[in-house]
Amino acid sequence: MARTDAALLLAARTDAAAFRELYERYADQLHGFHLRRTADADAAYDLTAETFAQAWLSRARFRDEAGGSAAPWLYGIARNVLLMSVRRRRLERSACERLGVLTGTTTDPVPGEAWLDGLDEALAELPEGQRHAVALRFAGDLDYDGVADALGTSPQAARVRVHRALTSLRQRLAKTPEAP
Repeated sequence: MARTDAALLLAARTDAAAFRELYERYADQLHGFHLRRTADADAAYDLTAETFAQAWLSRARFRDEAGGSAAPWLYGIARNVLLMSVRRRRLERSACERLGVLTGTTTDPVPGEAWLDGLDEALAELPEGQRHAVALRFAGDLDYDGVADALGTSPQAARVRVHRALTSLRQRLAKTPEAP
């Protein structure tokens, strides 16, 4: 007789094969859930993988509230993974717009995302205060008051640090590599 989802999750605390069985039961359904919402097969696979990764990490906290079924729990995780992905994408887009690396009216970065080349290096070259301010503003999604609180400075000083960092990044990323 087949074990319930709840029994599989209980067993999965010490037996990875039990979690694999749960994965096989729900992978196609959750992939379909993500595919219907993203209309992108690759993104749906990534989101499905992240959903199961989060389920694996939180398997010990599963509470059977649906008569042995893990479906509501898994779909809740899938929904949260999808929302976090949308939020990350929104933050990335906002940062790209502020950095001035989006072309014209399109929402896609410069073709081939070549603008990313050298970004890590350019960020590493910023003074620490500017680098930290940019990280708080864009990765931390803080407003200038929040950046100021984190840096222990005024909102105006935080705004200046972020502005200087963005100006420096724009200049560094706009430079074309010299020919060898």
